[in-house]
Amino acid sequence: MIEVLTANTPNGKKITIMLEEIGFKYKIKKININKDEQFNPEFRSISPFSKIPVIIDHDNQISLFESGAILIYLGEKSGKFYPEKNKHLINQWLMGQMAYVGPMLGQHHQFHHYNPGKSDWGEKRYFKIAEIIYKDLDDRLQKSKFLAGDYSIADIATFPWIARHEWHDIGLKNFKYLSRWYDEISNRKAVIKGFDLLNGDEKIPKP
Repeated sequence: MIEVLTANTPNGKKITIMLEEIGFKYKIKKININKDEQFNPEFRSISPFSKIPVIIDHDNQISLFESGAILIYLGEKSGKFYPEKNKHLINQWLMGQMAYVGPMLGQHHQFHHYNPGKSDWGEKRYFKIAEIIYKDLDDRLQKSKFLAGDYSIADIATFPWIARHEWHDIGLKNFKYLSRWYDEISNRKAVIKGFDLLNGDEKIPKP
């Protein structure tokens, strides 16, 4: 049994999508980040940066923080979506999501979605970066069906961030190959179920 300590964010959705894809049994413990529960000493003891998600694998008595590390662990444990022959390519696109795509789109959310009008410089800067991210992903997906060849944890990591395209106001439909990738992934049964991680009948936004 995998226990997932999480919240309804793109990083949280990565893990429930992966768990649905690999068919592992799991249970969710919601961390209310709006009430700062991530800063509770008990949670910080397994998540030093006070970030969700965290998993506890009760079979192996191990806990892991950081969504990319969790995806790698689950990929290795299940033998799915993280093949040995392609790990180097998958790692590049996974780390690109962790270090660039997620943080930059997250800043775009802060300036453009949550706090519009507070910083013209911030809004323009991160809107431009978001546009570049969409273009870079579109260029890659013109050459490859998925980010690292076959469907992998790199796609699972990236998809929930693009699923907030309505917040970005970039126009997902303007990017032919990124839209094709998004449509294909959004129709996977495991993705649909994992995306609604709190069982609230949350639907994946259409392009």
